[in-house]
Amino acid sequence: MSDASAASFDFDLIVIGAGYGGFDAAKHAADHGLRTAIVESRDMGGTCVNRGCVPSKALLAASGRVRELADAEHLRGFGIHAAPVRFERQKIADHANQLVATIRTNLTKTLERAGATILRGKGRLEGSQRVAVREASGIERVYSARDVIIATGSDPFVPPGIETDGRTVFTSDEAISLQWLPRWIAIIGSGYIGLEFADVYTALGCEVTMIEALDRVMPTFDPDIAKIAARNLIDGRDIDARSGVLAKSVTPGSPVRIELVEMASREPVEILEVDAVLVATGRVPVSKDLNLASVGVTTNRGFIPVDEAMRVLVDGNPVPHLWAVGDVTGKMMLAHTAAAQGGVAVDNILGHQRLIDYRSIPAATFTHPEISSVGLSEADAKELAAADGFELGLVRSYFKANSKALAELESDGLMKLLFNRSSGEVLGAHIYGLHAADLIQEIANAVARRQSVRELAHEVHTHPTLSEVVEVAYKQAAATLV
Repeated sequence: MSDASAASFDFDLIVIGAGYGGFDAAKHAADHGLRTAIVESRDMGGTCVNRGCVPSKALLAASGRVRELADAEHLRGFGIHAAPVRFERQKIADHANQLVATIRTNLTKTLERAGATILRGKGRLEGSQRVAVREASGIERVYSARDVIIATGSDPFVPPGIETDGRTVFTSDEAISLQWLPRWIAIIGSGYIGLEFADVYTALGCEVTMIEALDRVMPTFDPDIAKIAARNLIDGRDIDARSGVLAKSVTPGSPVRIELVEMASREPVEILEVDAVLVATGRVPVSKDLNLASVGVTTNRGFIPVDEAMRVLVDGNPVPHLWAVGDVTGKMMLAHTAAAQGGVAVDNILGHQRLIDYRSIPAATFTHPEISSVGLSEADAKELAAADGFELGLVRSYFKANSKALAELESDGLMKLLFNRSSGEVLGAHIYGLHAADLIQEIANAVARRQSVRELAHEVHTHPTLSEVVEVAYKQAAATLV
């Protein structure tokens, strides 16, 4: 491209949205010499930094310490007798807020240092290669760019019939500020958000009722992992978990009124009156005000269709110079997926052809202990085995056989490994146990490289560490190859 045609645009790249996906895309582009602008109407850092992964991990770290110190029976196993534990709710909340402020500042400075221009306002498309930015004052400016990346993210989903007031009935957006500790809180949804907050609230002395519309609690997790995890994270705590019931209506107030019906028949079950309700029923894409019609794009339930190079699609064909990354694409709604997609989009813009590999992207739930997974579920692996004509291998490795877990008196845990019994290729893994979120990375790397347990079984792991749980699984798997 000649300098003249490049100079005819205000920017080489405009990224709409400064969450994790937009941030990574803008930084990568600016680092590689593209004249880059990033548009953000809310806080820099998006959901992850301000209302998601970052503050929730701060709350989980603090409440996890409280749980540990209050677990007299566990401590007695080490011969330790601790005084009754005391905590200050406000200081725990302050820890989360300070962490958010620090990371948001760091992220903004990183973008500025890389040379990206930050445009404050709400961005939308104005036809091909044009972005309108409406500032808070109402002033609107239109910028041109050779390429545009949409990275507008997602918001919590509130099902019909549920009324929120931000104080007694709220989503994870409000929960992370930990403004108060309800004596009895109902959590609607038992996915990773519901589980993490149940962990926080029970550690801080709240009673929890968990309401799951699907027929089993933790429906998005591997069934075997869900079974062992629920035994500890739900049954072993002050949590009353109900599945197959739907919160037909939730009315804020003191108390909050929840009308429960059977999911299958819609027959009334009971009216619950609790102090607060956290709605943790998933997330919906932020795409309706983007003026996608100006470039002929139709969403699928609000999600923007993309290919594996992150190009936006219309009827299966790429729209020139338009890309989308992160939650708005609806692929794997995780911060690190968004960041990976941002990198892939920019590499393709730079002319380095690259596709995303979703199978190798791990996911984690930061409960105490943690849950993690990567690659295929057992059901999907069975389907693939049937379609491709290979035998699926499955082995289980237990934390109770691990010296480090036993030393920590934390030996309740399981790793399940899925692999191709002919080639030995690792297809996926699911872990529940101490530091599962860190352990999954090793398997994610093996999946990314499409490695076989044949080679992996010979890799030496440090003794005594939890990583030997993975080593044992690889060795067991290698022994079963056909």
